Amino acid sequence: MTTDATDVTETTGAGEAVTEEAVASLSATAHPRLRELLGGLIRHLHDFVRETRLTQEEWEKAVGFLTATGQTCTDTRQEFILLSDVLGLSMLVETINGDRVPGATESTVLGPFHLTESPARQLGDDIDLVGGGRPCVVSGRVLSQDGTPLAGAVLDVWQADPEGYYDVQQPDVQPAGNGRGLFTADAEGRFWFRTCVPAPYPIPTDGPVGALLRATGRHPYRPAHIHFIAAADGHTPVTTHIFVAGSDYLDSDAVFAVKQSLVQEFAEIDDPALAREFGVPNPFRQARFDLVLERAS
Repeated sequence: MTTDATDVTETTGAGEAVTEEAVASLSATAHPRLRELLGGLIRHLHDFVRETRLTQEEWEKAVGFLTATGQTCTDTRQEFILLSDVLGLSMLVETINGDRVPGATESTVLGPFHLTESPARQLGDDIDLVGGGRPCVVSGRVLSQDGTPLAGAVLDVWQADPEGYYDVQQPDVQPAGNGRGLFTADAEGRFWFRTCVPAPYPIPTDGPVGALLRATGRHPYRPAHIHFIAAADGHTPVTTHIFVAGSDYLDSDAVFAVKQSLVQEFAEIDDPALAREFGVPNPFRQARFDLVLERAS
């Protein structure tokens, strides 16, 4: 049996009537922005169904996938953020909201593992509680857009271990808070801490998002990086990474989050005196960079 042009037109027309009825049902929504967001979502979803001629079976599989995504979420794992990341949605939201004054540090995605509170640490502390990686010192300053040091700026830092796992992924292997720290910059806006050089790692693939990547022939890897959230009074906080220069996957990050300005050298330092000063073995790696915050409107 074939579908003629009249049948398609009638189906399309009926579908558009459903769309208008669904949008009209929002008319009593008190909050204008909520009404705008839901109306736009309905129209785009309905247009997608019409454009792709979504089948009942495909709709059921989509519902099942979203159900499984929600069931995979825990207090320490956010599969919906991971799904948003691999679809490029997280980076798109960040991009359209991430306009910064020239010279301010660029932002990038939060990622799915900022789910636990980082322990407060002193400047110079080691956040690598497990060891086994290449020793590294990370240092720099937090500055305002005009170059003024931001005394007392707060930096939330988190990273994976040398094997590519976050503490919340291995609660029986890593102590809570491994790879994490909440630091307060000194009177000159300076910060420094010890850690290990991060390594590239795969995002979790044991859930629905992993199944999606396999179905689409995509790899799950992220380039080596350390996460930061920097905040200071009177300034807009920035959520960002630093990526290790030369790391694999810089040109194919599974979550599309690499920005060239965030790629930093982790230089090898062979200086016994400096190593003793930092309290690390010699030689060691060092990453030095500044975080520049924009003044709040």
